[in-house]
Amino acid sequence: MEYNEDKVRKITSEILTAITNLEDLQKLSDKEFIADAHKIGSAKYSLIVAIEGAVDLSNHIIAKNGYRTAEDYADTFKVMNQQGAFDKEFTASLIQMARFRNRLVHIYWDIDDQELFRIIQSRLGDIKRFLKEYGSFIGI
Repeated sequence: MEYNEDKVRKITSEILTAITNLEDLQKLSDKEFIADAHKIGSAKYSLIVAIEGAVDLSNHIIAKNGYRTAEDYADTFKVMNQQGAFDKEFTASLIQMARFRNRLVHIYWDIDDQELFRIIQSRLGDIKRFLKEYGSFIGI
């Protein structure tokens, strides 16, 4: 498996920092979270960083190893699934994650704050699982 260790380490560090920020926000009640525009903005930014990091790590492996070029962010995880990195069920979760990132970036004004709070409460494990399975796939 070909990869640039420094690049993987740097992107992983950024993802872990974003997760730490999101875990701090997890501790808030829904009322505290929704009442604070700065916390909402922080959550959106941290999710974008974490999700884009996962996509960037995947695209790095795709490019370094000559896998099929992904057509978009969601397809990146399909390519990784086709190479055996993730099972079908988890790949579906990663695809949902990529689509949510697109919503955050392109139609951020249409993100329901309650939905954002629910995602922070219930889906951070997907990003952690990504890092674990990605590491196993590339052999670290």
